Amino acid sequence: MPPKTARTARGAVRNRPNPLDRAGIEYIDYKDTDLLRKFLSDRGKIRSRRVARISAQQQRQLARAVKNAREMALLPYASR
Repeated sequence: MPPKTARTARGAVRNRPNPLDRAGIEYIDYKDTDLLRKFLSDRGKIRSRRVARISAQQQRQLARAVKNAREMALLPYASR
């Protein structure tokens, strides 16, 4: 399957690389808070996979890692 592409305002197609694949990350660890924070909003919510540009499997791993990190008090819960 070809990589996902996105159209710009003028209709040109550009490649949207997966940030985890590009960095060579295969396993998302709950202790890696710097990585996890890249996929959280400013309010602490997990970004959607379309916005984060990651696969469905990586989104499930990310959600599990963020929830574990929140439970261990490494990341804050969503705030208002």
